[in-house]
Amino acid sequence: MISAVSLRKLGSSDLLLSPIGLGCWQFSQGRGMIGKYWAVLPQEDIADIVRAALDGGINWFDTAEAYGGGASERALAAALKKLGRTSADVAVATKWTPFLRKAKSIEATIGRRLDNLGGFRIDLHQIHNPFSISGLKAQIAAMGRLADEGKIRFVGVSNFGAKRMLQAHKLMAGSGRAIVSNQVHYSLLHRKIESSGVLDAAREHGISIIAYSPLEQGILTGRFHDDPRLIHKLSMARRSRSPFRPRGLVRSRPVIEALREIGGRRGATPPQVALAWLVQFSGETVFAIPGASKAAQAKDNASALNIRLTKDELDHLDRVSAGYK
Repeated sequence: MISAVSLRKLGSSDLLLSPIGLGCWQFSQGRGMIGKYWAVLPQEDIADIVRAALDGGINWFDTAEAYGGGASERALAAALKKLGRTSADVAVATKWTPFLRKAKSIEATIGRRLDNLGGFRIDLHQIHNPFSISGLKAQIAAMGRLADEGKIRFVGVSNFGAKRMLQAHKLMAGSGRAIVSNQVHYSLLHRKIESSGVLDAAREHGISIIAYSPLEQGILTGRFHDDPRLIHKLSMARRSRSPFRPRGLVRSRPVIEALREIGGRRGATPPQVALAWLVQFSGETVFAIPGASKAAQAKDNASALNIRLTKDELDHLDRVSAGYK
């Protein structure tokens, strides 16, 4: 397991987490609209993926209500139980789905979240996006009450711009608590939070950034550059994204080459180098949650925890990916 020295605090919380966690969207079992984005994984495979992540030093997992309508939460909990894990040695983050719902559903659905997690506590509960039909004040108040009642430990947001993130932070501070994280899209090929003010505001206020799609759903592995035919095996929703199109592959090739060059010197893979850059370039502000549909991928991702890039390497990757800011 990863040593305690390598763990870092999530925002102002007392959660000590590995800089890399495991994203669990792919555990949706093909249910719901966004669950169909990924192929259905047998529960045995899910357990193998979770085991590989744990063995590699990952100590936390991010899921959501929206991932298969709770299917991901249930699959994750079943895997952790099978492996003999408890809330004493792993942390679990999940999210409330705001879309076309009022803030009162935060408290109305918390029992379902806890039931799905089968005894695992909710260490971090997040507002999944800004699209509720209730105001942010009501949402933050509901989250604060759940924390006061001990049903969740800490509160985060997701997909919030800088202004809304700081508004949430201010509202939560009024109740004596804090927003500890903002989960956003961030990778070497998607660096908009650096130019939008999100990253700077998070740093200034002690809010951690949790980067989802940190490998651009596989683009940063380089395998689609080597064999574009693999793209045709992906779901329509996934392969229709611009990074998977021919022009996108051409544009990102210099980044892949830089990752391979650095990885070649270190005996590391491109995704390992990409993840190491993400969680090191901004000090300890950024965490990453790559997903995995195979145990080997989870093992590979976790191995990035053992890589320490030099300043020259960090700066080189910064320059070669600057067009994605």
